[in-house]
Amino acid sequence: ALPQWTKDYELKMFVVDKPLELTHCDICTLECPGLKNCADEDVIEIRNKISNLLVEDQKRYQDHPKEYERARLKNQEINFSENVLGQETSEHILSKAFKRRLKKGYLPYWNRPVDFWIWLNYYDPLMKLFNNSFDSFGDTSLKLFSRFNYLKRHFHKDLTFYESNVHLVLIELLRSKILTKNTLLNLRDMEFGVFARQTILEAIEEDLNIFIYDKDFEMLVKYPKAFESFVLSLAGVKNVLGEVKDIPKWAQWKKTKYLLPNFC
Repeated sequence: ALPQWTKDYELKMFVVDKPLELTHCDICTLECPGLKNCADEDVIEIRNKISNLLVEDQKRYQDHPKEYERARLKNQEINFSENVLGQETSEHILSKAFKRRLKKGYLPYWNRPVDFWIWLNYYDPLMKLFNNSFDSFGDTSLKLFSRFNYLKRHFHKDLTFYESNVHLVLIELLRSKILTKNTLLNLRDMEFGVFARQTILEAIEEDLNIFIYDKDFEMLVKYPKAFESFVLSLAGVKNVLGEVKDIPKWAQWKKTKYLLPNFC
């Protein structure tokens, strides 16, 4: 139904919440020297960035251990919905959770460069809202991934595919103070999820000047998947308006066409 739907409405842009391209290992033609000795230039660059970040953090600790520990504890006490949102994760004392994520490493068979960029900007404490550390293929069915790549051949040629993420779009709505932290926490609750979706949609209507018909509003509140599709569409709207985040070249935006909106 999707290919026909895009033709009927002459769509030019299609936003999905799943990976659009394979990992380094899937497309690599080199004789594999092993995970730790990967010779792919992109993998080496990301690993060097991770190593430099950990070395810099360790140097901070060695030079001023007491000051470092005080700063780390202070960061844990801050209400991140007000203060930390203006910083990248790498711009303040690295949390223990984020350092564990970095030490776990960049896996070329499971991660893409954009993963590391997302870790830097959203991993901790923001991703705690959704208990999600974000890995490109972490919650993706490989069967569905393969099927979608097959279906892409049947869409019309003028259609451009983009990738985004529902959780990250919601975090950007939090960052712009359109939503509150409690609303996003309620979204995970079985009992309060319906009320949270209603609150989020009302806030989006008011702050982003988007009109939703009553019938559509009821459907978006009732069905979580429809709600997530609507949230994902906000990334597409902002892309049309040119109000999306600049992703660095090393994160390979041209391959992923990853969209994260700016609501500020």
